[in-house]
Amino acid sequence: MNLRVEVDRDMPSPEMVIVRVEGEVDVYTSPRLKQEIVEQLNDGKTRIIVDLNSVEYLDSTALGVLIGGLKRARERGGDLQLICNNARILRIFEITGLTRIFQIHRSREEALAAPR
Repeated sequence: MNLRVEVDRDMPSPEMVIVRVEGEVDVYTSPRLKQEIVEQLNDGKTRIIVDLNSVEYLDSTALGVLIGGLKRARERGGDLQLICNNARILRIFEITGLTRIFQIHRSREEALAAPR
C-alpha cells in the first residue's frame, strides 16, 4: 500500500496543474489522491491533469475518486484529464467505459497541448 502524490505547478497557465501519482491507488491510499485533487480545486485550479503513468495498481475506489474529481472540476467550469500509457491501467478504463468520460492522453506533452 504505497502511494506517492506530487504536484507540478510549473504550467503554461495558472489554472492548470499536473498531479503525478506513483504506486498503488486502492481503498487505503485513495483518500490521499482525493485530498490532493480537492486541495487543487480549492486553490482555484480548474484544469487538473492526473498523471497515472507510474501507477502499478488501480481499484474501483480510485476510479470513484477520479470520477468525483471530474465532477467537482466540471461544477467549477473546469476539467480533470488523465495521462496514461500503461496498457494494464488503460484497460481498466476501457472495460468500465470510462474512456468515454475522461480525456486520456498518452504523454504530458499531449495533455498540455490539448484543448480544455
